[in-house]
Formats: sequence, structure tokens, C-alpha cells
Amino acid sequence: VVCLVAYHIFFMLFVWSYWKTIFTLPMNPSKEFHLSYSDKESLEREPRGESQQEVLRRAAKDLPIYTRTMSGAIRYCDRCHLVKPDRCHHCSVCDKCILKMDHHCPWVNNCVGFSNYKFFLLFLAYSLLYCLFIAATDLQYFIKFWTNGLPDTQAKFHIMFLFFAAAMFSVSLSSLFGYHCWLVSKNKSTLEVFRAPIFRHRTDKNGFSLGFSKNLRQVFGDEKKYWLLPVFSSLGDGCSFPTCLVNQDPEQASTPGGLNSTSKNENHLFPAKPLRDSQSHLLTDTPSWSETTAKAEKGKVGKELTYAAVICVVQT
Repeated sequence: VVCLVAYHIFFMLFVWSYWKTIFTLPMNPSKEFHLSYSDKESLEREPRGESQQEVLRRAAKDLPIYTRTMSGAIRYCDRCHLVKPDRCHHCSVCDKCILKMDHHCPWVNNCVGFSNYKFFLLFLAYSLLYCLFIAATDLQYFIKFWTNGLPDTQAKFHIMFLFFAAAMFSVSLSSLFGYHCWLVSKNKSTLEVFRAPIFRHRTDKNGFSLGFSKNLRQVFGDEKKYWLLPVFSSLGDGCSFPTCLVNQDPEQASTPGGLNSTSKNENHLFPAKPLRDSQSHLLTDTPSWSETTAKAEKGKVGKELTYAAVICVVQT
């Protein structure tokens, strides 16, 4: 009875997450990222080069965009006619731009991106648990098969095949699930591993990483009761993301508190330009360089005055 209950729990969670991964539509950039009719006409009239970039810069001046192409140009999609948000890419299979695109998965016949990345992770986790459970409960009969402890029927070959299939899928799923757990801990996508995001001032492969805790909450949300359920709970809107870059962007308009324009989004639960956890720790928990230096200099001067007084007394 315990095995049957556990089996059906794993099976239902596996099917539920698999269903959500397949039938959750990938999110596309909002209307504000699409060029207006006048901007499209201006872009078509201008020759390729700096003149087109000037049109795109004018169209994207109020958008929360901080990544660029390898040449430093505005990321623009010719097929969708829109300025690409950060971490957005055009899928050649779906033929549309996908927010925070990770990859196009043929196993689910869908793009894995911002809207269904949590479902994809849970699908990998529950399918791995499902296969491990089957392999573990079938192991004793698999051993009996090789020790001739099973009745001589055709069912024993089914047991052998079931164990081999569950074990092989467990190995492949564990490697894939482990890889995506590493991606979540670093706040990266599969595409960003192969090509690091390029910001306005430099390339930073860890530009979107905010530390393990915040990276995890960005995918699974703040409510821990929803973490293990295939319901959408990811933070943000998929169009703008906080970065760990400390240096203020020279092209970015300064705002009170050092926040950039992404702070306009009310659903943004992260600061726009947070410090890395290690740097924040150094700034808050250790005395500043000036204070430490001043204390050292003060002690040094005191020692020098004491030494000078001793010399004067000896000479006298």
C-alpha cells in the first residue's frame, strides 16, 4: 500500500509538471518593445549602420535594456520588429522572440523560457524521482531474475527491461537535472553559458547573478509552499532583470538611491543594481579603509611622541 501511494504521488506530480511544461505558452515581449509605425518607416528608410542605430537608440531610450550585441549595438529582431529585452532571444523553431529563453526542447515540443522554466525543472526532478522509485522497487526482482528466483514466465523479461529502462533514464535525467540546478544557482540560461551577456560597458558572465538565495527565489518565488508544485510563482515580468553590476553605467540616467529605470516595475522585488553578497558583506561588516588607516596612523604618531620624550629625558 505504501509503495502504491508513493508511486501514484510521483506519477501525478510528474504528469502535472510535464503537462504544464508542454502547454504553457512562452511569453513574448510586451508591446512597449515593439517599434511604432513611424519608427519602422524610419528604420527602413535609413541605410544600415549608425543611422539605424540612432533610430533604435531613440526608440529604446525609455526601455529597461542594458545588454548589447557583440558590436555594442541595440539588440533588435528583424523578424519580430522589436527591440529585444535583456535575456530575450528569437527561436527559429517557434519563429518568435521568447523572454529569458533557455532552449527549445524537442522532448516537450516547446520553448523553455521565463513562463515555464520552473515547470521544466520540476518535470526533470519528478521524472528523476519517478525513475529512481521504479528502479529501487524493481531491484529485488531484478536480482531474483539472475539467481533464478522468479517463476519461469514471460513476466520476468518485462521486469528486466523495466529495471534497465528506469536505470538508464535515471542516469541521463540526473546529469540534466544537475546541470540545470547549477544554472539556477548561477542565474544563467543555457544560451548565456555559451555566450555571456554583453552589457553597455563590458561583458560579464555572472552579470545577472545575485547570490544563491536570490537566484533561487527568482525562479521559484518567495512563497516556499509553491516551490514543489507546478504553479507559476517566478518573480518579475520577464522583460527586465536586476543585475549585480556595482559600477554605474555611464549611459544610464542616475536616479535617487542609485537605482536604474527597472525600478519602475512595481513587481520587481529585487533592487536594480544590488551589490554582490561578498562585497556587501565587506562594506557592512568590516571597518572602512580610512577608519583603519586613521587608527593606525594615530597609534603610530603616539608611539613616535613617546619615543621622542624618552630620548629627551635620557639626554637631559
